[in-house]
Amino acid sequence: MKILLVCFAGMSTSIMMKKMKESAAKKKIDLDINAVPLSEFQDNLDGVNAILLGPQVRYAVKDVEKTTEGKIPVMVINSVDYGMMNGDKVLDETIKMVKDK
Repeated sequence: MKILLVCFAGMSTSIMMKKMKESAAKKKIDLDINAVPLSEFQDNLDGVNAILLGPQVRYAVKDVEKTTEGKIPVMVINSVDYGMMNGDKVLDETIKMVKDK
């Protein structure tokens, strides 16, 4: 599974990326995950199965969905899970979102 994490500058999302990688390793899930700032997300869409937006860029969800033409599921990370850096829960929700698409 390939996931793109998007936030304002890519800083805090790199911590979430690390937590999600740890969760995937425990669950033996093959995960390719990258964290990028919103300004660069369009350059990183090749092969992406899901796009996760940090709560600080939730305002961009409609633009991201429009850019991907609905072909890639997009989710805003729950602000509590983001604040707690709950990589397990975010990964589980992402997997469910991709399977439900």
